[in-house]
Amino acid sequence: MTRHPLDRPAWGALAGRQRGFAIGDGLARRYDPEVGPFAAVGSDEPDHLAALGRLVRAHGRAVLLQAPPAPVPPGTAERLRAPGVQLVLDRLVAPRDPSPPDVLELGAADAAEMLALARLTEPGPFEPRTHELGGFLGVRDPGTGALVAMAGERMRPDGHTELSGVCTHPDHRGRGLAAALSVAVARRILARDETPFLHAFARNRSAIALYERLGFVHRADVEVVVLEADPRD
Repeated sequence: MTRHPLDRPAWGALAGRQRGFAIGDGLARRYDPEVGPFAAVGSDEPDHLAALGRLVRAHGRAVLLQAPPAPVPPGTAERLRAPGVQLVLDRLVAPRDPSPPDVLELGAADAAEMLALARLTEPGPFEPRTHELGGFLGVRDPGTGALVAMAGERMRPDGHTELSGVCTHPDHRGRGLAAALSVAVARRILARDETPFLHAFARNRSAIALYERLGFVHRADVEVVVLEADPRD
Protein backbone atom coordinates (compact mmCIF):
# COMPACT_ATOMS: atom_id res chain seq x y z
CA MET A 1 0.00 0.00 0.00
CA THR A 2 1.12 3.58 -0.63
CA ARG A 3 2.79 5.47 2.19
CA HIS A 4 1.33 8.88 1.36
CA PRO A 5 -2.25 9.58 0.19
CA LEU A 6 -0.98 11.78 -2.63
CA ASP A 7 1.20 9.05 -4.13
CA ARG A 8 -2.02 7.60 -5.61
CA PRO A 9 -4.47 10.49 -5.26
CA ALA A 10 -7.24 8.96 -7.37
CA TRP A 11 -7.23 5.85 -5.21
CA GLY A 12 -7.46 7.87 -2.03
CA ALA A 13 -10.31 9.94 -3.44
CA LEU A 14 -12.29 7.04 -4.92
CA ALA A 15 -11.87 4.89 -1.81
CA GLY A 16 -12.85 7.80 0.41
CA ARG A 17 -14.79 11.03 -0.01
CA GLN A 18 -15.51 10.57 -3.72
CA ARG A 19 -16.58 6.95 -3.58
CA GLY A 20 -19.98 8.02 -4.92
CA PHE A 21 -18.31 8.70 -8.28
CA ALA A 22 -16.47 5.37 -8.30
CA ILE A 23 -16.85 2.31 -10.48
CA GLY A 24 -15.02 -0.77 -9.22
CA ASP A 25 -14.19 -2.43 -5.93
CA GLY A 26 -11.47 -2.88 -3.35
CA LEU A 27 -8.98 -3.98 -6.00
CA ALA A 28 -9.35 -1.22 -8.59
CA ARG A 29 -11.52 1.84 -9.02
CA ARG A 30 -12.12 4.51 -11.63
CA TYR A 31 -14.30 7.58 -11.95
CA ASP A 32 -17.49 7.29 -13.93
CA PRO A 33 -16.33 8.14 -17.49
CA GLU A 34 -18.80 11.06 -17.62
CA VAL A 35 -16.99 12.52 -14.58
CA GLY A 36 -13.40 11.82 -15.58
CA PRO A 37 -10.98 9.21 -16.92
CA PHE A 38 -8.81 8.73 -13.83
CA ALA A 39 -8.37 5.24 -12.42
CA ALA A 40 -6.20 3.71 -9.73
CA VAL A 41 -5.23 0.69 -7.72
CA GLY A 42 -4.11 0.67 -4.11
CA SER A 43 -1.39 -1.85 -4.90
CA ASP A 44 0.47 -3.14 -7.94
CA GLU A 45 -0.18 -6.76 -6.99
CA PRO A 46 -1.36 -8.92 -9.92
CA ASP A 47 -4.99 -9.22 -8.75
CA HIS A 48 -5.29 -5.43 -8.47
CA LEU A 49 -3.83 -4.89 -11.93
CA ALA A 50 -6.09 -7.55 -13.41
CA ALA A 51 -9.11 -5.77 -11.91
CA LEU A 52 -7.95 -2.47 -13.39
CA GLY A 53 -7.61 -4.11 -16.77
CA ARG A 54 -11.20 -5.31 -16.54
CA LEU A 55 -12.38 -1.76 -15.74
CA VAL A 56 -10.58 -0.38 -18.80
CA ARG A 57 -12.02 -3.05 -21.06
CA ALA A 58 -15.52 -2.48 -19.69
CA HIS A 59 -15.60 1.32 -19.49
CA GLY A 60 -13.01 2.64 -21.93
CA ARG A 61 -9.90 4.80 -21.75
CA ALA A 62 -8.39 5.40 -18.33
CA VAL A 63 -5.64 7.67 -17.02
CA LEU A 64 -3.28 6.70 -14.22
CA LEU A 65 -1.64 9.50 -12.24
CA GLN A 66 0.68 8.33 -9.49
CA ALA A 67 4.13 8.65 -7.98
CA PRO A 68 5.19 4.98 -8.17
CA PRO A 69 5.98 3.65 -11.67
CA ALA A 70 2.68 2.46 -13.18
CA PRO A 71 2.66 -1.07 -14.62
CA VAL A 72 0.46 -1.73 -17.65
CA PRO A 73 -2.44 -3.99 -16.58
CA PRO A 74 -3.20 -7.14 -18.55
CA GLY A 75 -5.64 -6.66 -21.39
CA THR A 76 -4.72 -3.00 -21.87
CA ALA A 77 -2.40 -1.04 -24.13
CA GLU A 78 -0.35 2.00 -23.14
CA ARG A 79 -1.18 4.97 -25.39
CA LEU A 80 0.82 7.62 -23.52
CA ARG A 81 3.37 7.74 -20.73
CA ALA A 82 4.65 11.16 -19.73
CA PRO A 83 6.46 12.62 -16.73
CA GLY A 84 4.56 15.01 -14.49
CA VAL A 85 5.01 16.84 -11.23
CA GLN A 86 2.85 17.10 -8.16
CA LEU A 87 2.90 20.35 -6.22
CA VAL A 88 1.43 21.08 -2.78
CA LEU A 89 0.73 24.48 -1.28
CA ASP A 90 3.32 25.63 1.21
CA ARG A 91 2.22 29.24 1.79
CA LEU A 92 -0.33 31.02 -0.37
CA VAL A 93 1.06 34.13 -2.07
CA ALA A 94 -1.74 36.14 -3.67
CA PRO A 95 -0.71 38.38 -6.57
CA ARG A 96 -1.19 42.10 -6.14
CA ASP A 97 -3.84 43.16 -8.63
CA PRO A 98 -5.21 46.70 -8.56
CA SER A 99 -8.31 45.56 -10.45
CA PRO A 100 -9.14 41.95 -9.49
CA PRO A 101 -11.71 40.23 -11.71
CA ASP A 102 -15.27 39.53 -10.66
CA VAL A 103 -15.15 35.85 -9.68
CA LEU A 104 -18.40 33.92 -9.98
CA GLU A 105 -19.57 30.55 -8.69
CA LEU A 106 -20.12 28.04 -11.49
CA GLY A 107 -22.52 25.10 -11.43
CA ALA A 108 -24.71 22.80 -13.46
CA ALA A 109 -26.20 25.67 -15.48
CA ASP A 110 -22.69 26.53 -16.69
CA ALA A 111 -21.63 22.95 -17.50
CA ALA A 112 -21.83 23.25 -21.31
CA GLU A 113 -19.75 26.44 -21.33
CA MET A 114 -17.22 24.92 -18.94
CA LEU A 115 -16.82 21.88 -21.15
CA ALA A 116 -16.44 24.04 -24.27
CA LEU A 117 -13.77 26.20 -22.61
CA ALA A 118 -11.88 23.12 -21.41
CA ARG A 119 -11.97 21.55 -24.87
CA LEU A 120 -10.65 24.76 -26.40
CA THR A 121 -7.81 25.27 -23.92
CA GLU A 122 -7.02 21.65 -22.86
CA PRO A 123 -6.14 22.16 -19.18
CA GLY A 124 -6.29 18.39 -18.65
CA PRO A 125 -9.05 15.78 -18.70
CA PHE A 126 -12.45 17.46 -18.41
CA GLU A 127 -15.72 15.64 -19.05
CA PRO A 128 -19.41 16.66 -19.01
CA ARG A 129 -19.74 15.99 -15.26
CA THR A 130 -16.26 16.96 -14.06
CA HIS A 131 -17.74 20.08 -12.48
CA GLU A 132 -19.56 17.86 -9.96
CA LEU A 133 -16.29 16.87 -8.27
CA GLY A 134 -15.94 20.16 -6.39
CA GLY A 135 -16.54 23.87 -6.45
CA PHE A 136 -15.65 25.73 -9.66
CA LEU A 137 -15.17 29.45 -10.01
CA GLY A 138 -15.12 31.46 -13.22
CA VAL A 139 -14.80 34.85 -14.83
CA ARG A 140 -17.15 36.12 -17.54
CA ASP A 141 -16.49 38.78 -20.15
CA PRO A 142 -18.37 41.85 -18.91
CA GLY A 143 -19.33 42.77 -22.46
CA THR A 144 -20.52 39.47 -23.89
CA GLY A 145 -21.16 37.46 -20.72
CA ALA A 146 -19.13 34.57 -22.14
CA LEU A 147 -17.15 32.36 -19.76
CA VAL A 148 -13.49 33.22 -20.35
CA ALA A 149 -11.64 31.60 -17.42
CA MET A 150 -12.24 29.01 -14.72
CA ALA A 151 -10.62 26.89 -12.03
CA GLY A 152 -11.95 24.33 -9.61
CA GLU A 153 -11.51 21.17 -7.58
CA ARG A 154 -11.02 17.60 -8.78
CA MET A 155 -9.60 14.71 -6.74
CA ARG A 156 -10.21 14.87 -2.99
CA PRO A 157 -8.15 12.31 -1.05
CA ASP A 158 -8.35 12.58 2.72
CA GLY A 159 -7.11 15.93 3.97
CA HIS A 160 -6.32 17.26 0.50
CA THR A 161 -8.12 18.72 -2.50
CA GLU A 162 -6.70 19.06 -6.00
CA LEU A 163 -6.76 22.41 -7.79
CA SER A 164 -7.60 21.64 -11.41
CA GLY A 165 -9.32 22.78 -14.58
CA VAL A 166 -7.40 26.05 -14.57
CA CYS A 167 -7.81 27.62 -18.01
CA THR A 168 -8.26 30.93 -19.80
CA HIS A 169 -9.64 31.65 -23.25
CA PRO A 170 -6.77 32.63 -25.60
CA ASP A 171 -8.30 36.07 -26.20
CA HIS A 172 -8.19 36.89 -22.48
CA ARG A 173 -4.75 35.69 -21.45
CA GLY A 174 -2.22 38.02 -19.88
CA ARG A 175 -4.74 39.49 -17.44
CA GLY A 176 -3.82 37.33 -14.44
CA LEU A 177 -7.11 35.43 -14.49
CA ALA A 178 -5.53 32.00 -13.95
CA ALA A 179 -3.61 33.26 -10.93
CA ALA A 180 -6.62 35.03 -9.45
CA LEU A 181 -8.88 31.99 -9.83
CA SER A 182 -6.22 29.59 -8.53
CA VAL A 183 -5.82 31.71 -5.40
CA ALA A 184 -9.59 31.91 -4.91
CA VAL A 185 -9.98 28.13 -5.15
CA ALA A 186 -6.96 27.52 -2.90
CA ARG A 187 -8.43 29.81 -0.26
CA ARG A 188 -11.66 27.82 -0.24
CA ILE A 189 -9.70 24.60 0.22
CA LEU A 190 -7.64 26.09 3.04
CA ALA A 191 -10.81 27.30 4.75
CA ARG A 192 -11.83 23.64 5.09
CA ASP A 193 -8.48 22.87 6.78
CA GLU A 194 -7.36 20.89 3.74
CA THR A 195 -4.15 21.12 1.74
CA PRO A 196 -4.38 22.25 -1.90
CA PHE A 197 -2.33 20.28 -4.40
CA LEU A 198 -2.12 20.09 -8.18
CA HIS A 199 -0.48 18.35 -11.11
CA ALA A 200 1.23 19.54 -14.27
CA PHE A 201 3.15 17.92 -17.08
CA ALA A 202 6.86 18.27 -16.35
CA ARG A 203 7.33 19.99 -19.71
CA ASN A 204 4.82 22.73 -18.86
CA ARG A 205 7.36 25.05 -17.30
CA SER A 206 5.18 28.16 -17.59
CA ALA A 207 2.34 26.63 -15.58
CA ILE A 208 4.76 25.26 -12.96
CA ALA A 209 6.39 28.69 -12.63
CA LEU A 210 2.97 30.30 -12.09
CA TYR A 211 2.05 27.89 -9.31
CA GLU A 212 5.45 28.27 -7.67
CA ARG A 213 4.89 32.05 -7.57
CA LEU A 214 1.60 31.37 -5.78
CA GLY A 215 3.37 29.34 -3.09
CA PHE A 216 3.17 25.76 -4.36
CA VAL A 217 6.23 23.55 -3.96
CA HIS A 218 7.31 20.29 -5.55
CA ARG A 219 6.25 17.19 -3.60
CA ALA A 220 6.81 14.35 -6.05
CA ASP A 221 7.46 13.39 -9.62
CA VAL A 222 4.51 11.49 -11.06
CA GLU A 223 3.72 9.41 -14.12
CA VAL A 224 0.77 10.07 -16.40
CA VAL A 225 -0.23 6.91 -18.22
CA VAL A 226 -3.14 6.64 -20.65
CA LEU A 227 -4.55 3.14 -21.04
CA GLU A 228 -6.96 1.69 -23.57
CA ALA A 229 -8.30 -1.80 -24.06
CA ASP A 230 -5.81 -3.90 -26.01
CA PRO A 231 -7.47 -4.63 -29.38
CA ARG A 232 -5.54 -7.89 -29.60
CA ASP A 233 -7.46 -9.34 -26.63
